[in-house]
Amino acid sequence: MSGLINTVVICAVAVLVIARQFSARRIDTDRRWWIVPVVLAFMALRGPGVIDPHHEVEASLLLATEMLTGLAVGAGWGWTTRIWTEPDGAVWSRSTKVAGVIWVAGICLRLGLFGIGVLLGVHQDSSALLLGLAATLLVRSGLVAWRARSLRPSAYWRGPAYGDGVARAWRKERV
Repeated sequence: MSGLINTVVICAVAVLVIARQFSARRIDTDRRWWIVPVVLAFMALRGPGVIDPHHEVEASLLLATEMLTGLAVGAGWGWTTRIWTEPDGAVWSRSTKVAGVIWVAGICLRLGLFGIGVLLGVHQDSSALLLGLAATLLVRSGLVAWRARSLRPSAYWRGPAYGDGVARAWRKERV
């Protein structure tokens, strides 16, 4: 039953995250952006099925490759997300078409890893995929939050005084 629950969680999180990221969303850098990845990692590590006990070396290599794939996809997705500020100081983001290509490439890489595991006879649990998704979301969210903080003005700068004639330049970051 655990594999079925993990599969449902993976599909639900992937659909929710992808759908939300391709629409403009306001970023709150003070939020706890790391909570969802930590919960996903906890769900993945709660059972004993992460490493196949009959093929420990092969399973460990596949898991390490899955984690590296997750980190690379998260970094690519985080760097290709468009971030901009509005005149009121709010920071917004939206994933680009390149981010969609990165997602598709990551899915293809994961399918390839699964195929390699099947050829090697390694029993593969959905926990590895869940850990890879957690790594992807952690890196992507961390990068976007870091980039968003760099666009925000200093906490001590409150903007021009009323009537001083200074217009604030609003930046948009292009990807």
